[in-house]
Amino acid sequence: MRTLYVRPTGADMFGWRSGAGRTARALGVFPAGLLLAFGALMAAPPAEAATGGCPGELATTVPLATGEIRVYKTHARACVVAVAAHPGTRREMAVSVQPRGGVPVRDAGGFTRFAGPVTVPSVNRCVYVKGQVGSGAADSGWILC
Repeated sequence: MRTLYVRPTGADMFGWRSGAGRTARALGVFPAGLLLAFGALMAAPPAEAATGGCPGELATTVPLATGEIRVYKTHARACVVAVAAHPGTRREMAVSVQPRGGVPVRDAGGFTRFAGPVTVPSVNRCVYVKGQVGSGAADSGWILC
């Protein structure tokens, strides 16, 4: 006598039960996914928004009459942004950073919040930072030495 093997198909093929068990499992996943999506919407803004896109820790700030220049440092790079004290109004802004022995990197134009970020390699090197927000301008001298 010959035995015929019937190959499972669909949900039975993966060992899932069809019917109520499968529906309950699917309904349990939906609310969890909904909660994750809602949590992503309500999460705090990324740290990049507060830093103007610069990675690393805030190393120093250079005050201007109309804002400030923020200098961020990682183990290998220096990153700089010029931030307006009162964002919203489009004005001329500029920021540059130069590693000692290198060429300056600059960002300039009409911005509402900040100019930059500009980044340079600065492993064991001092950097020179300049910035302007509207009529206020300043430079740092050689820093992060």
